[in-house]
Amino acid sequence: MNQKPLITVLCPVYNEARYIENILRFYSESLPANKELFIIDGGSADGTIAIIEQWAKQNNSIHLLHNPHKYVPQALNLGLAASTGKIIVRLDAHTIYAKDYFEKIIETFKKTGADIVGGPMNPVGTTPIQKAIAFATSGWFGIGNSKFHDINFSGFVDSVYLGAWKRELFYDTGNFDVQMKRNQDDEFHYRAKSKGKTIYLHSDIKSTYFPRSSFKALFSQYFQYGLYKPLVIKKIKSEVKWRHLIPLFFVLYLLSLVAAIKFPLLLLPLFIYLFIDIYSSFANNQNLVVKFASLLVYPVLHLSYGLGFLIGLFKKPVK
Repeated sequence: MNQKPLITVLCPVYNEARYIENILRFYSESLPANKELFIIDGGSADGTIAIIEQWAKQNNSIHLLHNPHKYVPQALNLGLAASTGKIIVRLDAHTIYAKDYFEKIIETFKKTGADIVGGPMNPVGTTPIQKAIAFATSGWFGIGNSKFHDINFSGFVDSVYLGAWKRELFYDTGNFDVQMKRNQDDEFHYRAKSKGKTIYLHSDIKSTYFPRSSFKALFSQYFQYGLYKPLVIKKIKSEVKWRHLIPLFFVLYLLSLVAAIKFPLLLLPLFIYLFIDIYSSFANNQNLVVKFASLLVYPVLHLSYGLGFLIGLFKKPVK
C-alpha cells in the first residue's frame, strides 16, 4: 500500500522558465522524502511547461496542473483539490528556500500546535533598486509593524510569508477566495484567525525573496495590494490595522494640499514626511546609490498602496 505523503507542496506559476528549475531542484533534494509537488500553471508560453514535464518524467511525485483562470487563488484551490498530504505548503517561484525549509515547517507544527506556520519574508536585492526596496520593506517607515517582515521574530502573528497549513484547517475555514487576485494569503489567514485558528511565525523557517526590479513594477505591485485590502477588511473587520489605513490618509492629505495656498500650515506634515524619508534613507549602512533609491522607494510604496486602497473602497473587484 502506498503511503500518503506527509506534505503537499503547491506552487502557482506563469512564465517562470528562468526560475522553475530552482524550485524543482530544491523540492527534489529536500526532506522529507514522502511528499508531493503540484505546480499549477496559468498558461505559460516561455518553456515553463516543457521543463516541468521533463522533471515529472523522472520523479512521479511531481505533477503539473493547468489553471485556465490564471490567478493565484484559483491555482491554490486546484492544487488543494488534487492534494493528499497532511500538511500543505505553498512555494513562490521567485524565492530561494533553505535546505531544511520543509523540515523546519514540520518541526514548528509539532512544537507549537499552530494551525498555520511560516517564516518571515527576507527580501534581498541584486540591483540598487532591488536593494532599496528590500531595505525599505523591512522597516517600520516602509510597511509599518508587520511581524513577518522581521527576520528575527518568532511568535504568534496575523499572517506569515507564503504559509503552510494543516489539511483539516480547510474543512473549517474553506478554500481561498477567488475574488482576491491579490492579498489572498492575508485574507485566508485573517479568516482563519477570526475562526479561532492560530498562526505561528518562526525565524528558523528561512527563505530569500527577490523584490521587484523597477519603480514601475513596485508601484503596480503595491497598488494591487492596496486595491484588494478594503475587500479583505470588509470581510474580516476584526483584522483592520493602522498600517493598512495610514497610506490612505497620506493620499487624502496630499489631495488636500490644494488648500495650502490659503492655509500654509497644511505643508507642515509634508515637511515632516520628507524629513523622515530622508532620515530613513540615509541613516543606515547602505551604499550611496541605494540610499538615493530609497528616497523614491518610500513614497512609491505609500502612494501606490494608498491610491489603490482609495480606489478599492469604491470599486468592487470582478469575480
